[in-house]
Amino acid sequence: MDGTQVISTPQQGLRCVLAPNASPMTHWGTNTFLVGQGEVAVIDPGPALPEHQARILEALAPGERISHIFITHSHLDHSPLARALSEATGAPVLAFGDSLAGKSEAMQQLADQGLTGGGEGVDHDFAPDVLLADGEEISHGDWSLRAMWTPGHFGNHLCFEWGDAVFTGDLVMGWASSLVSPPDGDLSDFMGSCARLAAVDARIHYPAHGAPIHDPAARLDWLIAHRRKREDDVLLALTQADEQSLAVLTARVYADIDARMWPIAERNCFAHLIDLVGKKRAAARPELSVDAMFSISE
Repeated sequence: MDGTQVISTPQQGLRCVLAPNASPMTHWGTNTFLVGQGEVAVIDPGPALPEHQARILEALAPGERISHIFITHSHLDHSPLARALSEATGAPVLAFGDSLAGKSEAMQQLADQGLTGGGEGVDHDFAPDVLLADGEEISHGDWSLRAMWTPGHFGNHLCFEWGDAVFTGDLVMGWASSLVSPPDGDLSDFMGSCARLAAVDARIHYPAHGAPIHDPAARLDWLIAHRRKREDDVLLALTQADEQSLAVLTARVYADIDARMWPIAERNCFAHLIDLVGKKRAAARPELSVDAMFSISE
């Protein structure tokens, strides 16, 4: 897939410009959404690629302008183009906060220990012009977007409600389960955010990667069940020995995947272990870290 797509929807004024950054982590690339007509909102301008910015501007109809730039979260495949696009259009950049915002206490402790993230990479230079509070609604022209703080994949992650549709960023994707990579991602927060999103009566979800999700309730049910199954797998693996390293546990839990994906799998496994330690269902010795020895709690 490539270029600009007009997404089929009863609501008018929705366009998607696909960023040319396909990868195992981004599927066919980042979906940059243009919402509204005349005065247009952009959601997730994507990576800092001049050719992608040119495509976004070319997607505007004659006389249209970009009035606002919204960021779901500040991974490198979502936010870096925001500043250049803002300078080109005069539109402010709106987000929950910078790349440190919204981090849970447990993740902050791991970050203070020196743990760094993995996966898509963090936009450490990201600085929004306008901070959005949970539940805040921004209306302009013919569109209105309501911000919903949904940490888990990333601390500053927002979803945006637009009528009976939700732009879900990387919290819910149609092609894969979302990566939760400590200390940027927190599984406890992720599960809470999924439950919160499930309470929203949405007709459709527009994820930042992959195709629109036409049955949001079913997709969220699958995503939550998938994580609970992984938790059961981790708990079972913990019973296989008195104490085990993260690497050994990852090999047990993810024995059926390509070994090249183990670094990503290890991040997900660690996220589950952190959650289990927090719930006192697992223990870490001498302290919670990637180098700890893990055991089942007695």
